[in-house]
Formats: sequence, C-alpha cells, structure tokens
Amino acid sequence: MAYKVCIIRAPGTNCDRETALCVESQGLVADVVHVKRLMDGEICFSDYDGIVIPGGFSFGDHVRAGALLGKILKERFGDELAQFSSDGKPILGICNGFQVLVECGLLPGNTAQSALTTNLSSRFECRWVDLSVETSRCIFTDGLSGSIRLPVAHGEGRFLVTAGELKELTNTGQVVFKYAQKNGGSAGGSYPENPNGSIDDIAGICNKEGNVFGLMPHPERAFYRFLHPRWTKSDESESFGDGYKIFKNMAEYIMR
Repeated sequence: MAYKVCIIRAPGTNCDRETALCVESQGLVADVVHVKRLMDGEICFSDYDGIVIPGGFSFGDHVRAGALLGKILKERFGDELAQFSSDGKPILGICNGFQVLVECGLLPGNTAQSALTTNLSSRFECRWVDLSVETSRCIFTDGLSGSIRLPVAHGEGRFLVTAGELKELTNTGQVVFKYAQKNGGSAGGSYPENPNGSIDDIAGICNKEGNVFGLMPHPERAFYRFLHPRWTKSDESESFGDGYKIFKNMAEYIMR
C-alpha cells in the first residue's frame, strides 16, 4: 500500500522540493500540490495520509506571514482540514507552514489563539539555533530528548500568546521545542539564543492530540549530518542530522 503525503505549495513557497525528498526517503509518496489544484477541486485532502506545509514566503507574505494561504485554507477547506486532524492524520507546518497553521486556526487548537509576528531584532534571522526538546504529546518528536540543532530563516517568528494561554499550552503538553543555550540550558529570552523574542522561548507547538505540529526551525535543512556547517568537526558516524527523526516519526506514525 502506498501512503501519500500532500505537500502544499503556493506562490512564494521555496522549500517544497527538499521537504518532498525528506518525505520520500521514508518510503512515503510525496505529492507536491499547488493550492490552486485544491481550489479547483482536482484533488482533496482526504486522498492523503499526511499533510506538510513547507517553508517560504507564501503569496509574498503580503498582509503578514502566512496570512493569505491561511485564509484560503480556513475559508475553503476548514471543515476538511478539521476532519483530517480529528481523524488523527499528521499535519506538519515548517516556518511559513507554522505561520499558516496558526492563521487558519489548526494551532494551537480549533481557533486562532496565538500569533507569529515580527522578530524583536527587526531583522531576518538566518542561522543555526539550539533547541531543547520538551516533554510533549507531539508524535513527530517521539524518542527525541535533550537538545538538538536546527537552522532558522525567518523575519516573523516571534510566537505570542496570552499568559493564560501559555499556561494552558504548557499544562497540556503542547510546547514541543524551546530555543536554548549551547549547553541545553534555557535561553531565558536572551538574544541571539532566542532569535525572535518568542514568549517563553517557544520554537514549536502541537495541538492537544499531538498530530498537528508547527515549528519555526527547518528540519528538512538538517536532514543529513553533512548539512550542518561544522559536520567535519564532529566525531559522530551517524549519517543523518537532527531533523531526520521528525520525518521518520511522521512516516512510522502513518504506517503504524
């Protein structure tokens, strides 16, 4: 049986091919689908076993990052996506994809209760960061612990929620990754460890069920160990990088 993953692209998406390669490496069929094909009714989400919304600048990030694609998905496919999520199928949003998931209300839950806004540095942050792996419900990070390194590349990655919503996210195990120091300790909101000023150093969250996951760092850019800028200095013999496990977990969850 061929398990299929829909990789949604729109004008301005620029990480779809490398994301597809990561998905395909796990024995899944990756179908890169322009959002217009969905709007024209050529295909529907129920045809797929998983969804990935990759990074980039969908629709040029006009209005704000991820707003237009998020609006389309919410208005045209809100019920279908809600059913997809309720069925327990995995949905992954990377960088711009995370912004889209927040805009369309799939994260943190059924309504948009959070925001991803302009970095406090007022700059585009493009570099590798350290992340602490939090205890969470997320199916994508099963087996991960301690700290990992992934690259970020965004201008609007500052995650904001109210104090009450932050407490709820923490209590329900929805905080998946936090920006950290090199030794794995808390970034404490400090720059450059926390590249954007996110509240409580949050870099990624999931829904209460753990099958919808959004993160600002790019796991597809850390899929292989040699993608790390200092890979030749490492004594590790492992061929894969810290982003590999996220895609592996997605595939194992789909094929379980």
